[in-house]
Amino acid sequence: MMKYPTIIQVTDCGFDLDSILAKISLPTTGASVAFTGIVRGVTQRGKPHTTDLLEYETYQSMAEEKMYQISMEIRERWPSVEGIAIIQRIGRLGAGTPTTLIACNAAHRDTGVFEAARYGIDRLKEIVPVWKKEIGPDGSEWIEGTYRAKPGE
Repeated sequence: MMKYPTIIQVTDCGFDLDSILAKISLPTTGASVAFTGIVRGVTQRGKPHTTDLLEYETYQSMAEEKMYQISMEIRERWPSVEGIAIIQRIGRLGAGTPTTLIACNAAHRDTGVFEAARYGIDRLKEIVPVWKKEIGPDGSEWIEGTYRAKPGE
């Protein structure tokens, strides 16, 4: 069985999409789907408001363990996926800055690669311990997620 490339990373640095895609691509790769989350400058949640920056924190070893778990879930559900990158940035990130990257590669676009990338970001939001504080001209607020851990997750 061929070993497929996987990048799992929590970082306080930016990321270069071309470099990441090169690292998760194989000679058979013909399709790549990448989702990138970006800090919004204006948030419509609740009362619309301006956001200057988000401050992300995590428990790194647990976050990377959960990100690896997500990559294995993707491979189980979509065996045609070749390369996977799951990257979460931490620290203080200004409006317009990329925060998260989920990239999935496959030989063809019609083999579940779109669905795999969507699953990756949805699952990251569900089980990876990342906390964010929204900072704007009116002050700051920790944004509460909706996920509550279940036994075994």
